[in-house]
Parts: sequence; C-alpha cells; structure tokens
Amino acid sequence: MKRWKILVLLLALVLCACGQREPEPLPEEVPAPEETPLWSGLRWEEHLPLEYAQSFSVDFSPEGYARIAIHQETYLLVPESCPLPGEIPEDVTVLRQPLQNIYMQATAAMDSFCQLDALDAVTLSGTRTEGWYIPQAREAMEEGRLVYAGKYSAPDYELILSRNCGLALESTMIYHNPEVKEQLERFGVPVLVERSSYESHPLGRMEWIKLYGVLMGKQAEAEAFFNEQLDRLTPVLEQENTGKTVAFFYITSNGAVSVRKGGDYIAKAIDLAGGVYVFQDLAGEENALSTMNMQMEAFYQGAKDADILIYNSAIDADLTAIEQLVAKSAPLADFKAVQSGDVWCTGKSMFQEALGVGDMILDMHAVLTEENPAEESMSYLHRLT
Repeated sequence: MKRWKILVLLLALVLCACGQREPEPLPEEVPAPEETPLWSGLRWEEHLPLEYAQSFSVDFSPEGYARIAIHQETYLLVPESCPLPGEIPEDVTVLRQPLQNIYMQATAAMDSFCQLDALDAVTLSGTRTEGWYIPQAREAMEEGRLVYAGKYSAPDYELILSRNCGLALESTMIYHNPEVKEQLERFGVPVLVERSSYESHPLGRMEWIKLYGVLMGKQAEAEAFFNEQLDRLTPVLEQENTGKTVAFFYITSNGAVSVRKGGDYIAKAIDLAGGVYVFQDLAGEENALSTMNMQMEAFYQGAKDADILIYNSAIDADLTAIEQLVAKSAPLADFKAVQSGDVWCTGKSMFQEALGVGDMILDMHAVLTEENPAEESMSYLHRLT
C-alpha cells in the first residue's frame, strides 16, 4: 500500500514539473520567395498617352515593367528593384534601369536629356565637340564629362566597354552599318534606334521627350514640359491661316535646290504657324528627312511668287545678307520675297534642338503676322538684310 502511494506522489511531482516548463517558442514564419514573373504572364494594363507621336508606344504592367515598341523593335524596361522576367523572347531587347553611361549617337535625343536634367547619364558621344550646337552638350565635352567614342559606323568598342555602357542610343543611320549594331549587342550593349525624324507632325517629334522621360524615370517632368509647350502654342494654333505662301530651302553644292516634301514636318510647321508651304503638293519616295532636290528652273517656277523665303542654314552655311543668297544662284534676285526683303534664315542649332519646334512655329508665326517682328525675341530665324 505504501509503495502505491509513493508511486502516486512521484507521478504528481512529474506532472507538476511538466506544467511549469516554459513553452518552446513557435518557429517564425518564413515568407515564401517571390516568384520571378514570366514574360508571357505580364499584363500591360496602362499606356503612355500620346497626342501626336506615331513612331513609338509604351505600355506599363502593374509590377512596374514597361514595354516599348519602336517600329519593328520591342524593348523591355526593367526597374532597378524588379527581377528580370523569365522566358523573354530573343527579339526583345532588355533595358535595365538606371540607364547609365549612355553612348549618344542620335543627336536629336540630346535636347530631351538636357531638358530632363539627365545629361549626366550620357558619357559617350558619337559627335565631336565642334559638331554640337546644344550648349550643354558642348560644355560637357569641353569639361570631359562627355567624351567622343567614335561615329555610328566606327565606334570605339574598347572605350564603350571600359565605360560599362548601359545603352547605345542610335539614329537610323545605324541601319547602313548593321554589323555595328550586331557587334554592340554581342558585347552586351543594348541598342535603341531613335526614329523621331520619321514623325511627320512637328509636335510628334517633340513628344519623344515622353519616351526619354520613361527611360530615365522622369515621366512626370517630360509630360509637364510637353503640356507647357502645347499651352504656349494654343493661341497660334487656334488662329485662321494667313494664306501667305512660304518656301523653305537651301542651295546644294552642285547648284540644285533642296526642298521639303509636302508631308514633311517643316511643311506642317509652316501650316501650324499660319502659312502655306508652296510645295505642299510635292510628293515622292518617303525617307526620314522627306527632302527632294530640284533644278533651279523648277524651284523658280514654284517659289518665285512666294511671300516669304526661309533659307535652311542648318544644312548650309549661315547667311546674313540677301546678297549672299543671290550669289548662290542669280535667278533668286527675281523672287518676290527677295525684292520685298521678306527673306529669313534659320540658325545652325534648329535640327539638333528637337524640342525647339514650338519656338520655331512661334518664330514663323511672327514672320507671317507681324510687319516688323522683333528678331531679338526669336529663337531660330533672322532676317537677311
């Protein structure tokens, strides 16, 4: 009987001891690793709003990726904080943010980078110092922040690779040397071909700043700039056309006259400014510049009675006097605009400063609507005296 009581007492002590033991902590929950998204699983639910540009588009996924389409090329922009999606098709070029040490071959894009305060991302140039008419680009080269890395057809691959180039931003000239594009891509340098020159509407060219805003993570700044330019132009765009005729041209080295075709953005800019381009019905084989050479006889017939002549010195030498123009081709002395003194000349920077198209339209509007427009307030035109 005593043995039974002792056993009961021992069992009670054991149970008490067990009851007083500290409970073991539960293991912490380990979050499941985030699954890498697949290209085929990305949903493009938002789109970059565009009003005039037709040569590119941008779609966004909820995860933060951006799909960019330019002509027949597709690009995937991957934010720094996002993993690289799986099963990306071979024909899709991956651009990883932040984009740095950009090789700038497309001069028309430089103006957007300067406007977006993103010039520091461009450290390699396809244009020498003397070839830049954009002050910020020239200054960056003079200070060594931007260095020459060879032209589009002969890039300095060693320099480009040593700088860990994150993007080669090329013009369509690269298609004349496809082996260069292939070599850059073989070295792991993504190539984006800029096609703003194919926009027939002048404001479409300016709207490419939205693409660069997406690339550089400055979409809001890009859209704000574009909308500001539209606000400046609205009063001009809403006015009735003056009916005044305008010829835009330059004399080539062999004496021919280079003019814009009717579908070119310059012809459209003249229309938006309130004028009528004299060769608006001129058509021909389409190309990026939409230009055409004609003999002086044909130009004489089409532009002799034009109200205003605008000489394109962005291609040819800058002119200051009507005598210099007539010296290039004597028949110009018979032109109505030459005799009335309504001859104007563009500045050298007009085509590199792609975002200046709004100012160019405002300059043209002043020439068309004011008897003596104030040249000091103009950005791209000056009168030949």
